[in-house]
Amino acid sequence: MTSIRISEPRSKLSVTALLLPEKAPENAAFLTAYLATPRVVPAIHAMWTGPEISCPVPSADLEGQAYAQPLPAENATLTPQPGDIVLSYVPPRMWGGNPNAIFDIGLFYGQGARLLFPIGWLAGSVVAQVRPGERDQFAAACGIIRRNGACDITFSLVEA
Repeated sequence: MTSIRISEPRSKLSVTALLLPEKAPENAAFLTAYLATPRVVPAIHAMWTGPEISCPVPSADLEGQAYAQPLPAENATLTPQPGDIVLSYVPPRMWGGNPNAIFDIGLFYGQGARLLFPIGWLAGSVVAQVRPGERDQFAAACGIIRRNGACDITFSLVEA
């Protein structure tokens, strides 16, 4: 079983999320391909969705890559739960005319999250979940990121 290691040193974020390929196969395949080598992704606390650390995949990481294809909503949600790792896909030109597709890895850490954006409701795919025993540490670290501001989060694959 494949997992994703998620870390950020300043907040002491260090958790493992179990990938859910049986529930979100295309989205899990995207993350598996994207994280074939560890990635450092800029992150910031979300503005519209509530308790979420938003990690938009840099467009430079997508250019010319076979995995950078439109993604369907799988294991879809509009109300992510604590510990959910949600991959959101926004097609080109949908958000403010941005010519690039947006792939965002959302780290949801608390109750009351919703995928309501300035462009409306957008279902995201629950592609992984933080292990239950690590969710308190996950929430605490995400709270520190919220207070500290922007940071860089490292994502890497872990084989069980």
